[in-house]
Amino acid sequence: MNRRQALAAAASALAAAAAGCDAATTPRAASTPKASPSPVKPSPSAAPTLPTSLPPEIGTGPLDRPLVALTFHGQGDANLVGQLLSELNAGGAHVTVLAVGTWLSAQPAMAKRILDGGHELGNHTQSHGAIADMSAAQAYNEINACAQTIKRLTGSIGTWFRPSQTQHSTATIQAQAAKVGYRTCLSYDVDSLDYTDPGPDAIVRNTLSAVGNGSIVSLHFGHPGTVTAMPALLDGLRQRGLRPVTMTEMLSR
Repeated sequence: MNRRQALAAAASALAAAAAGCDAATTPRAASTPKASPSPVKPSPSAAPTLPTSLPPEIGTGPLDRPLVALTFHGQGDANLVGQLLSELNAGGAHVTVLAVGTWLSAQPAMAKRILDGGHELGNHTQSHGAIADMSAAQAYNEINACAQTIKRLTGSIGTWFRPSQTQHSTATIQAQAAKVGYRTCLSYDVDSLDYTDPGPDAIVRNTLSAVGNGSIVSLHFGHPGTVTAMPALLDGLRQRGLRPVTMTEMLSR
């Protein structure tokens, strides 16, 4: 049994049961305060029930169903993000967005647009720093500040937390995330490498060459190649009999 299968087996038992970040990317702070929209009221049908027990970190989903989770590190140019969300809508894909708090504060309307598209909105720290190098108190503050931003805009902190500038969470990160209210940190097992801007063909190839049942794919907002790649990527998933769903749907039974 290889590493992905071992992780998947654990996830299947419980559900059945991020270094992919661009370290050079600096979140954009809002130049002027923006009025926050009223909190979004999620539709009851948009929240499947998760297992009561989940591991501290999930890096892959169950292998017994043809589902994949496209997970996006959330920050970047609002026009590019809007184009990407339109491509996802056109392709019938539901995804999980892990937003950077400063970006979400600068683009508050994006919270509603993401949720209205049937996607999930989660936490990717407040300022996208190297969280693995932070003290416990600093890590808590990063996670909690973003959680409060999400709650202010949507009424909930969301279900998922992905650490910034590291693929895997440490015990310290997991403990601080749990204190905020995130019982599971979200990793991934397929890296599209889109944050390196390798071109749309490479993004599609990197993803489809490694994807399978239960894959959690790392992707990023704010990169033109990711927008261009999306129709071919979604088509490739369909040809393989794979359906892109949110993390919650993937792990729910």
